[in-house]
Formats: sequence, C-alpha cells, structure tokens
Amino acid sequence: MAQGARRTIAEVVGVVLLAVAVTAFLAVAAVRHGFFDLQVYYGALRWWARDGGEIYDYLRPFTQYGFTYPPFAALVMLPMAYVPWLVAIVISVTATVAVTVVLFWWLVDPIARRAGWTRWLALAVALCLAAAFEPMRETVNFGQVNMLLLFLVAVDLLRLLPAGNRWAGVGIGLATAIKLTPGIFIVYLLVTRRWRAAFTSMATAAGATLVAAALFPDASREFWTEALWNTNRVGELAFVSNQSLRGVVARLDPEHPSTVAWLVLVLGTLALWAWRSRAAAAAGDEAAGLALTGAVMCLVSPVTWVHHLVWLLPALILLVDNAMAAPARGRRRRLLLAAASVGYGFLISRIVWAWERDFTGLDGFLGSNTYVWISLALLAFVPIRRAAAPAGSPVEASGVPQLDQPDRRAPAGERHRVGRPLSVR
Repeated sequence: MAQGARRTIAEVVGVVLLAVAVTAFLAVAAVRHGFFDLQVYYGALRWWARDGGEIYDYLRPFTQYGFTYPPFAALVMLPMAYVPWLVAIVISVTATVAVTVVLFWWLVDPIARRAGWTRWLALAVALCLAAAFEPMRETVNFGQVNMLLLFLVAVDLLRLLPAGNRWAGVGIGLATAIKLTPGIFIVYLLVTRRWRAAFTSMATAAGATLVAAALFPDASREFWTEALWNTNRVGELAFVSNQSLRGVVARLDPEHPSTVAWLVLVLGTLALWAWRSRAAAAAGDEAAGLALTGAVMCLVSPVTWVHHLVWLLPALILLVDNAMAAPARGRRRRLLLAAASVGYGFLISRIVWAWERDFTGLDGFLGSNTYVWISLALLAFVPIRRAAAPAGSPVEASGVPQLDQPDRRAPAGERHRVGRPLSVR
C-alpha cells in the first residue's frame, strides 16, 4: 500500500476515534436544554404573526422569558412562524453547523498549511473539539444565534476588510441590527480608524432598523421604549451562567450589586482592548482584532450567558496558530499550546456550575467566575503578529491574515484614507 494511502487511512481512523470520544463525552457531560431559546423565538413569532399578539408581550409559558431581540431580528426570523417545530430545529442546527464549518475553515486552514497537516484533517479535528466546547454545545442545545452573528462579523473582518472591499461593514451592521451586542465591532472599526467600514456598518444597522420600524411600528416602539430596558426579561445578573464583569460584581453582592464598581472594571477593560486592538490593526492582524473584540464583548456586556462565549473561539484558535508559527521545540510554542489547552479544558468542563447555588467565599469568587478569568487572559495575552504576504502567495489566497510575514503595508489609518490597501493580500 502506498505511503499516502496509509496516511489517509490513519487520519480517517484518528478522526473517527476522536469523534467517538467526543460523542461519549457529550453523552455524559452535555446538558439537554430542549431548544429552550428556540422555543421562545418560535412561540413569540407565532403569537405575533399568526395569533395577532404583540411580540414583546409574549412570555414562554411558566417562565419569565420572552423575545428580547430588536424588531429586525423578528423580521429575519419571521419565516419560522410558518414552519413545523421540527423544521425550525433542523434549520437552526443546520445553519449553526454550516457557518461553523466555513468560519473554522478560514481560521484553521492557515494552521494546517503552516504545520503541514492535511486540511480536511485539521478541519475535522477542530470541529470535533468544537462539539465538546461548552458554549458551542449550549448554543446548539438552546437553539441560539451566536454562531450566525459571529459568522457575519467574521465575513467583514477576515474576508472583506483585508481585501479593501467596499462592502466591508455590512455583516457587522446586520449582526448589530439583529442583536445589539455585536455593535462593539462598530466601535472597533472606529477605534482602529477604518472609517469607511465603520460608516458602512452604522448605515447598514440604521437602515435595517428603519426597515423594521416601517414594517412593524408598534413592535419597534415597544422594543426601543420599554422591552430594551426591562432587565427582568433576561434573567438574574448574579446567575452563575452570566460570565461577564457585571456577573462578577453581582455575585459579590446579589442584593445590591455595585454599578460604580462594574463601570470602573468596564472602563479599564475597554482601555486595554482599545490599546491592543489598535496594535492589531497597525500590524494588519485582522484575526487578532476579531478575537480581542469578541473577548471584550463578552466581558463588558451586562449579560454574557455561557453560550455567548463562542466568541472566544477565534482567540483559542489563534493561540494554536501562533504556537505552530513558533520554533518547533521552543518555549513559546509550549507556552501557547499549554494556554490553549488549559483554556479549552476549562471551557468544556462546566466548572462554573459547581458554584451554581453557592458562590460565596474565595473559592466561590474564583470558581464561579472561571470563564471571566479566561476571557480576561485572552484579551490581555492573545499574540499579535505582523501580517502581510506578497501578491499571489498561498497566504493571499486564504483571505485570513497570516502572521509570520514582515509587514509591508502602510499603517491602518493611512491605508484606509485612500480607500483600499496599498498591498494585496
């Protein structure tokens, strides 16, 4: 048998064994949520579109949970009101898997090429590991939209913006119109002086919001004047699933959480993010910009449920990417791989739930906020490397910033004043 065939068989066997191990892990560790959030969307949309009710008045029976997204999200999801429940589940899971495959291809393919791995193998291994990742399995089991929003943002930052495409910013704008928290990426574009993309994203978000307001004026008025400000609709801030800085502060004093302490922490975190984001933009490392902004979004949002932490995936992948770009037996490679392994290990462990009912004491403070500490570490220490490649190189074809080339480009501010990059990647 040829050596290539033996290698292929070994790779297939390895992937199958990993898939079996992940399946066994999920059978033991994964919590089934019965597509709870999808049921909320589905029930609210049917109540609104078919029963004549107001969408923001709907609450899932025997719960306090209702539709919390802007009216444009309701417009996008509206077809769900006219399909059977099982079809809605299939659409949700299929869409999440499809965008995850594409996003992982963009992020993992450079690692495979750099390390000399078979591309399909690298992607298959990454997808298996993602299936065990608690935020990912929570996203699927709840029927959440997190990966769809991450994909829209990644299209801009990993594909359109590096190419100087005039449509860069549309994905961020749409994601912001669907759910407000990705609006931090508009701030990222402003902080890093990508003026055209920033204004495109703002115009897209505003346009989508106005379209929804024109079609559904009553729902829009209720959302922007009442539903948006009703924090009781999203759950308790001190609940252990809230892995944001606000959750940390709330768990210190659930009855009277300090808004001042939270704002001080948010301002310090945003300052660190702005400094690192500008460094990433100056280096041309758009993938690092995506990773850093995803991490800070999780930290500064008042509510970051565990399933929202899929936004940490780019940062974890970049740790591996940077490790494989380092010398094979060097200390840097070992440290980065260890950091990625530790972060991933905690984020599949459900460790924070050990303090679900009692998060008092030092152990409660440290343990119940484990995922917050990981987000902070990723924000502070995800490596940034200069990224440029000669035109026509394999790096250029991937469309994802490659971080092992010397920078041959002008600074980000100068480059975008002329509306397109000075070098092609």
